[in-house]
Amino acid sequence: MGHLHNRVNREELREKLMAENFRRITLSFYRYVILPDPQQFRNALWREWEALNVLGRIYVAYEGINAQLSIPEENFEQFRACIDAREELRDVPFKIAVEDDGKSFFRLTIKVRPKIVADGLPDGTFDVTNVGKHLTAKEFNEALEDPDVVVVDMRNHYESEVGHFENAILPDVETFKAELELVEEMLAGKEDKKLLLYCTGGIRCEKASAWFKHKGFSDVNQLHGGIIEYARQVKLNNLPSKFIGKNFVFDERLGERITDDVIAKCHQCGATCDTHINCANADCHVLLIQCDACAVKYAKHCSKACRDYSALPEEERAKLRAEGKAVKAEVLHNSRHRPILKPDLED
Repeated sequence: MGHLHNRVNREELREKLMAENFRRITLSFYRYVILPDPQQFRNALWREWEALNVLGRIYVAYEGINAQLSIPEENFEQFRACIDAREELRDVPFKIAVEDDGKSFFRLTIKVRPKIVADGLPDGTFDVTNVGKHLTAKEFNEALEDPDVVVVDMRNHYESEVGHFENAILPDVETFKAELELVEEMLAGKEDKKLLLYCTGGIRCEKASAWFKHKGFSDVNQLHGGIIEYARQVKLNNLPSKFIGKNFVFDERLGERITDDVIAKCHQCGATCDTHINCANADCHVLLIQCDACAVKYAKHCSKACRDYSALPEEERAKLRAEGKAVKAEVLHNSRHRPILKPDLED
């Protein structure tokens, strides 16, 4: 049968990726489809995709698949053929990355999960296929012209902090589950309003739109393909972009620029900046926005404490870890200007 997991360490995989001299295409896709045996499906995908040198982070569950990956350009057509050869995935739309240096992922990870997005919803109590109307970029732009429309960013605060649609509600949450609960409270009494939902690639809106329809909202709409597809259509059709700033993505890039607007601030000094990094202290790895000056000052760490801790000999750090005294980030800012732990793949 052969191995069905990575057997090379992280740093070796990263070095191998950086040494590649061919172009990769970064893409994402999802599909809600019943998979009777997710583990068997996962193993079959691993065998096919490893042979094609696919890298990425993929979640498989009884309810479907959520994938973000990169594929060598020369293998793209073969990969598409493999996808279409499976009835469960045939003709699934690909969302191609807007900005792509080919270094988005450095290993292949396919995990079986209870759900492809952690939403906390009791799926058996409502029709998850009764989703909102899908809008193209042009239709979404036109809908935004209505001053009475309600626009909701269905992403987490660290995503909307660097980029969002104009006049959108930006819930201050760190998980999709928490956002659904908060948005439901915020929209109480507005069930008759035209509701516009958007997220990174569409998967969160697929579930959220069905939930809000279940909750009595009569006019629920969602941006088809999310911000990734919106940006592609804007460029292709020469449309004005009503999304400003960066689109946060769940891979090594941590973002792709949609417009030149920089709407966020460095979490350490407050300078205008929208560059996400993970703290270089492996025991911390907190996600934060850091400007170039602070990157030099803190050596790409979230704080002086983490910087100094990383400078300690490994044996001393190991001893501190064993004693439960490993140095990690403290909350640096209140409200929306604060780092959080690096999130899992969402969409």
